[in-house]
Amino acid sequence: MEPWLPPPPPRLPENAHKGLAGRVVAACGSATMPGAAILVARAAQRAGAGLVRVWCRDAALVAIVAPAAPEAVFAVADLAALDDADALAVGPGLGLDDIARDLVRRAARIATPLVLDADALTLLAREPELVAARRAPLVLTPHPGEAARLLGRSVPSDPDGRLDAARAIAARYRAIVCLKGRATVVTDGERAFVNDTGNSGMATAGAGDVLTGIAVAYLAQTVTLADAAWTPFDAVACAVRVHGLAGDLAAERLGRRALVASDLIAFLSEAQLRLDSDR
Repeated sequence: MEPWLPPPPPRLPENAHKGLAGRVVAACGSATMPGAAILVARAAQRAGAGLVRVWCRDAALVAIVAPAAPEAVFAVADLAALDDADALAVGPGLGLDDIARDLVRRAARIATPLVLDADALTLLAREPELVAARRAPLVLTPHPGEAARLLGRSVPSDPDGRLDAARAIAARYRAIVCLKGRATVVTDGERAFVNDTGNSGMATAGAGDVLTGIAVAYLAQTVTLADAAWTPFDAVACAVRVHGLAGDLAAERLGRRALVASDLIAFLSEAQLRLDSDR
């Protein structure tokens, strides 16, 4: 039997507008990690989000991110801006202080798909009650170290152990879990997908931020397009596969040693075209 592969995102109708393509809010970045906001925003844009709003802790971040992502719009220290989204991404480069914790708590209460990554996962491991009342789709994208903190124990490196760990996190937090690494695992505790794309050149800072941007864009379209054949699980699994394929294409062209996270965005359009051609 052929292994299950996630479907590509549904095509937009010819009369689509940016609202139908999905509105994303990315609460990412800080003065010392502005690149995280840039990578998430650019990846979400290349993954098809109609509008990307970057939530910034302070105005100084706007001045850094805007030249690199000129199509984005910005909200500065306004938690109400989180409400105006079809999907949310919170965490990369955000920090671990009270501002970041309040942001995670507020985002978890909003009834729209939410991706938590990086610093947001560290905060969640410290305070699991941050998402205790959540009912809308929740996506967690830990690397093995973050997964160990979420579980309170080490994460095995063998395939079966990784799958068991991902399922345990999914059950504990009632989430779709993307356990990153070689053969990334995506599971909601019942269904599971083990990715077949990607390479060691992607072991570079910021690669996970790119995945977060792709995932939040795809999740937004589960809301705006309301296609029964395009579920949040499908969206996350497809994001993982596309992300890995972009890495493979970048490595073919540039070599694994030279690969950096922004290269994944540069090859994202080609990766999506290849998967879409298999539709």
